[in-house]
Amino acid sequence: MKIAAGKFKAQCLRLMEDVQKRRQTVVITKRGKPVAKLVPPDDEPARTVFGFLQGQARIVGDIVSPVDVEWQADR
Repeated sequence: MKIAAGKFKAQCLRLMEDVQKRRQTVVITKRGKPVAKLVPPDDEPARTVFGFLQGQARIVGDIVSPVDVEWQADR
């Protein structure tokens, strides 16, 4: 679909809704020449399990050195 810039300006919100609903591209023209394109957004990629908690925890203290506590797991 092509539309002149002046008409696009007057109907911008309606056209954005149409593009979202119909997944159709709108080419905006000025004096008959294309100057911009309104396209529907790409679908969001599926999030994976790996890394979804990145940045949610913080390390407090030393997590590498051994502790002086005897574990009871081996008894």
